[in-house]
Amino acid sequence: MVCPVSLHRVTLRLWRSVYVVGRTTCNAAGRQWLTRNKRLSTSARQHGGRTSARIGWGKVVLLSVPLAGMAYYLTLDRVGQRRFWITINGSVRFIRSLYLGLLISLDYKYSLLGLAEDSLEYRQQLQGCHQRAADRIVYGAVMNGGLYIKLGQGLVSFNHILPKEYTDTLQVLQDKALVRRYKEVDTLFLEDFNTTPDNMFAEFDDEPIAAASLAQVHRAVTLDGQEVAVKVQYIDLRDRFDGDIHTLEILLDIIGWIHPSFGFKWVLQDLKGTLAEELDFVLEGENSEHCSEDLKHLPYIHIPKVFWDQTSKRVLTAEYAEGCKVTDVEGIRKMGLSLADVDEKLISAFSEQLFSSGFVHADPHPGNVLVRRGSDDKAQLVLLDHGLYQKLEKNTRLSLCQLWKAVVLKDEEKMKGFSYQLGVKDWYLFCEILMQRPIHIQSGGYMSFKAQMTPDDMKYMRKMAVDHFDRIMVVLKDLPRSMLLVFRNINTIRSINAQLGHPIDRYTIMAKCAIRGVSADRGKQLSLVIRMKAAWESLVFDCLLRYERWHMWLMTCYLRLLQSLGMAPAELLQLTEQLQS
Repeated sequence: MVCPVSLHRVTLRLWRSVYVVGRTTCNAAGRQWLTRNKRLSTSARQHGGRTSARIGWGKVVLLSVPLAGMAYYLTLDRVGQRRFWITINGSVRFIRSLYLGLLISLDYKYSLLGLAEDSLEYRQQLQGCHQRAADRIVYGAVMNGGLYIKLGQGLVSFNHILPKEYTDTLQVLQDKALVRRYKEVDTLFLEDFNTTPDNMFAEFDDEPIAAASLAQVHRAVTLDGQEVAVKVQYIDLRDRFDGDIHTLEILLDIIGWIHPSFGFKWVLQDLKGTLAEELDFVLEGENSEHCSEDLKHLPYIHIPKVFWDQTSKRVLTAEYAEGCKVTDVEGIRKMGLSLADVDEKLISAFSEQLFSSGFVHADPHPGNVLVRRGSDDKAQLVLLDHGLYQKLEKNTRLSLCQLWKAVVLKDEEKMKGFSYQLGVKDWYLFCEILMQRPIHIQSGGYMSFKAQMTPDDMKYMRKMAVDHFDRIMVVLKDLPRSMLLVFRNINTIRSINAQLGHPIDRYTIMAKCAIRGVSADRGKQLSLVIRMKAAWESLVFDCLLRYERWHMWLMTCYLRLLQSLGMAPAELLQLTEQLQS
């Protein structure tokens, strides 16, 4: 085995090389300067000191640059001065991001240099690289704030693919943000409303009750006595957005050069328009009303009302709502609510968006879903933060419905067909990415699909993400662009389901919503035959699901009986464990 070359040694070697080159260059430059100085001195004596005068004018020019910059700054208004400092701070964020990105890339490259991938030392070094990289990402995200925290939060939901060191460390970003001074809030209100919060509201708490990646939330009371939550955007975000996007693009270019298989710049290109829309709080208010209309038939879903007179592009005022986070297991139990009920309602609501309305909440992380006791003494979900949505085209939505149904029913031909309709040729890998579960084709062509992942399944998915990284990139590029945020939604809900302990089978619930989405679309047509056909398909689908559950239960009981009688071979014992999982 080749001995590893540590990052520390490599850094020292590079530094020595730079030092030698720098010393040689400086010595040469020094000798050149002395020679030139002698010539200047001789020339000055010959011309009566005119050269010294020229040197003096050079100093004046150098001093005039910062003085001119200061004079220019003093001529700017308050907004212009703020943007001036945003430009300066943008350079700091760029250097910090570039430094951390290079540090992470070089750490992986040189810490693993010369190590066999199947060796214990390689695995230990790799775990160390993962942990150091995660720590650096958290540090960079918190120091840079805004968009960087938003992207870091998006990585947390990929806990079935990313290494454990990443997901455990990045978890802190879910509730991490920089709290700004209250005077900054006053400044923003003056710019947007020509008044301060104290004059606009009867009460306004200067201390925020929550801080997110893009804004902080203050409790307030309107002049007519209604309690509200006022979401105030960080004052510099809109001005620094383009600069931060360009920084990330440059960083991804450099990382792609160091690691050619790492090609995520196209994802950022596709999402930057959607992320820019998230900074428009008027659009967020409109999205919340759209969502409320789509889900009004679900009494267990509540969308806070928007107060438009106190709303602008950077301030959103909505009905104040209390509750615990959807992943707060202890808090849910203290209210006497059922985890299974909470999970079923969560999955049903977002499946309704995904398969029926096509207007999909793309950021349903735990902080954006509150649980409280409803009027029926059961769980009610409060959906917050409607800034990031994705509208699915009708054909894309219907193909997704049919594909989900085909996967749950293990219909290989239809899985291929509907994957092709979505533009993906590698249907098998695509279905595993979509379902976030291994889909095994066993002997005889029978497809195995389990509702809950075992540790071996988690290991398989992480290994698949590493071994087939290039294929995964091809699949994602082939998809309609709208599907990128849909994946985020599905993955985030899966992550919440896992944190609640998988109390229900989300795949069956989502499959029922998928077939209802197809049936509802067909039901809008006037033909009685088409309506009856859609209803029949829905009935058959439900019967097939019930039959499969009954068949699985019967098979499990039979295997347990053989096991209790000591008549089960090793293969059957292993199959029993799989069925029980």
